[in-house]
Parts: sequence; structure tokens; C-alpha cells
Amino acid sequence: SHHLRLVGLAVVLLLALGGAMGKKLEKRCVNCSYRTYYSYGDGRSLQRVIYTNADYTRGAQSYGCSGNPCGVNAVCQEASGGRPVCSCPPGFSGNPLTHCNRGECLDNVDCRGDLQCQNNRCVNPCVGACGIGSNCDARNHVAVCSCPSGYNGDPYTACHLNDPEEQCHPSPCGVNTKCEIINGVPTCSCIHGFQGNPLSGCRHECEHDGDCGGRDMCSNYKCVPSCGQCGVGAVCKSVSNHRAVCECPKGYIGSAYSECRPECYGDVDCPAGRPACFYGICKNTCDGACGVGADCNLRGLTPVCSCPRDMTGDPFVRCRPFTKEDLCDPNPCGTNAICVPGHDNTGRERPVCNCLPGHTGNPLSHCSRGECLSNNECPDHRACINYQCVDPCIGKCATGASCEPKAHLAVCRCPAGQSGDALVSCRQTRTFPVAKYH
Repeated sequence: SHHLRLVGLAVVLLLALGGAMGKKLEKRCVNCSYRTYYSYGDGRSLQRVIYTNADYTRGAQSYGCSGNPCGVNAVCQEASGGRPVCSCPPGFSGNPLTHCNRGECLDNVDCRGDLQCQNNRCVNPCVGACGIGSNCDARNHVAVCSCPSGYNGDPYTACHLNDPEEQCHPSPCGVNTKCEIINGVPTCSCIHGFQGNPLSGCRHECEHDGDCGGRDMCSNYKCVPSCGQCGVGAVCKSVSNHRAVCECPKGYIGSAYSECRPECYGDVDCPAGRPACFYGICKNTCDGACGVGADCNLRGLTPVCSCPRDMTGDPFVRCRPFTKEDLCDPNPCGTNAICVPGHDNTGRERPVCNCLPGHTGNPLSHCSRGECLSNNECPDHRACINYQCVDPCIGKCATGASCEPKAHLAVCRCPAGQSGDALVSCRQTRTFPVAKYH
């Protein structure tokens, strides 16, 4: 055949031994360079052969499989371009470039029943075959995985300890039920508010009032007494159309459908106008406490009765209009004082108090007997003024004048050298020269 010419750089990958094969390639390749592509641990290497000219002739192709480039027991096949490809035949394993060894087996029949033929070797099929926590038993060359007693799950993935609650998942019970494990057995029961057969399904006791008796009503899907609608302390008079007719007892207040209670439990529960609590009812203690026409005012809870300002009388019996005589009855004045009807500054009638003759003091509280009633009851140098024996000269004479009490009177004199009215004013006496006539 004709020569194979390559233009430019041609790259061919060859499997070559690091020793002798490399030398063979060097001998049959002219102007070639080699670059290591990958190195194996047993000394072999994968090299890249780079041809730098086109002088690789058909003679080089004669080194295909005819040159026996493969190892012992290996099979050589030429690929495209005459490149030799070495491989171990079936039943052999090893490095086809050096030596192929006869394997232990070609199929499972070549191995014991508890072993499996993998890569021409009889190996334990359980290695890495089963999941976590599972048991493995090699039978007829196959790994048989199972979960231990008391465990469940997928033995090819993982086994876990049995949970009794799993017997209720999924639940073997009907609708509106609950599943519980009792003594290791799943037990079904109706959930609260439902009744019926828990194995087939439970339902509400009632859906509407018509499902209940005449004196009962349907509440929260249960038949309950209709009178339960009445409030605290209320009385259930009757039931009409499954509804209770409720009333508060006499003397009680509030709503018969929420709570009936006394108006009060103590005085603090009562309003200002009715401050006293009597047997659960708030009352005004002034009611009926005072007489006809009298006023009543509460002092705390105590009623205080009085007649109006323009009336008089017994406020617990009857009040009547005033007369002048009523102003001084009873006597509003103090001791030793007398009362007479009079008027105040605005002209309104009022009682006027005066001390008795010969008495002094505050007529509204107390008047005392005076020291004297007349001058005769006083010494000669004293005068009876306001029922007291006092010096008659006090405040009687003019400034600078002298006073001498005598016979209960003040005797005033201007001093020597002064003249004037000793009761009014004293002044210095003036002297004028008088001509002498002979």
C-alpha cells in the first residue's frame, strides 16, 4: 500500500509500558517525541506520541498485532489505523500488556452457594448489599436482606425499632374516632362529642333541635336541657319550642337569661338618692321618717327632720307657718337675757336678744349682774356707768385740764395761768398794760 502522509502535527494516544515498549516505539518512529499522559502504579504509563514529519510509512504499520505487543494470555485486536489494543479474554483478569491471570469464576455456578461471581472472583454478596441495622443471609449466590425481630422498615435502606403507635397509622378506625394502643392492641373510640360505632364511624348526638326531646335543645351537637338557657338565680317557668321561658324572682333585678341578683348586698351597692340596703332593695331612709310639711336630710344613713325656715312646729309631727311670737319661743337668747321680736338689716323678722336690766354681757350666750344700778350704789368718787362703778373723770375734761371726782361727778378746772372751758380747751392767759392816770 502507499505511504501514509500526515500534514502538520498528528497526535496518537498509545498505551505503552514504561520500559521495553517505549524502546520499540522509539525504534519504529522517526522524529517522534513522547509526553506522559497518565502513570499507573505498576510502572505502566499512558503516553502521547507526537509525530513531527510525514515519513511514517506503511512499514510502521506492520508493527500492529503481528509484533505481539500484548502480555501473556492477552488478546490483541487492531483498531483503526493498525493500532494494537490488548485485552484479557473472558475468565481472565490482570494487566493485558503484561500478564492475564485465569479468574476464579466465569459465572455464579463456579462459586459456592453463599458466594457470588464478581469480576471473575467469588465474593460475599452481602458486602454493602443491605441497609443500616438489617440482617443479610447469602442464599444461592444472592444477598437476602431482612430486619431483625422487633424492627421494621426497608431492609435494603434501614431498619428501625418497632413503634406500637404505628399500628394506628393508618388508623383502622372509622371517621370521627381516635385510635389508641392498649396492651399492644389498637383500640378505637369515638372522639368527644360524637357517638356511634367507632369501627365504622361516629356522628354527633344531634345536628338540630329536632333531634332532641321536647324539653331539650341541641347545643354544640349535644342534647342539653333547654332550661340551661336561664341565667344565674333565674327561674325557668316553661319550655316552648325547645327554648326556655325564664324570669327573675320577685325583688331581684337583672336579665333572666344572664343573671338575676338582689338590687344590693350592702349599702355600698346603693345610689346616693337611695343609700340604704334593706333586704336586697335600696331605699331612702327619709321615706316616712318626718312629720307633715317637714324637711328631711340624710346625715349618712340617718334621717334628720326639720321644719322649713318659714315654718315652725314639731318636725316629727307637723310644721306650721311662723308668727311673731314664735320668734322667741323657745327663747333663743342667753341666760339673764330677754327676747323680743325684731328685724334684721334686710327687714326680715328675727328674734332680738337683750340683757335684763342691771346685767351686762353677750345676750346671745350669757348676761351677768352689774356692779351697780345707780350712783347711790357707788362711792362718792365713783359713778355708776354701764352697771359698773368707775372713775367719772375718764374722758370728761379737756386736754391739759385737771379733774376731781366729787359726788359721783367729774369737776374739771384749767390749771393756774390758763383760762377757757375746762371741758373743751384750756389756753394761756394774756396780760395787757393799763395806763395809769393820776
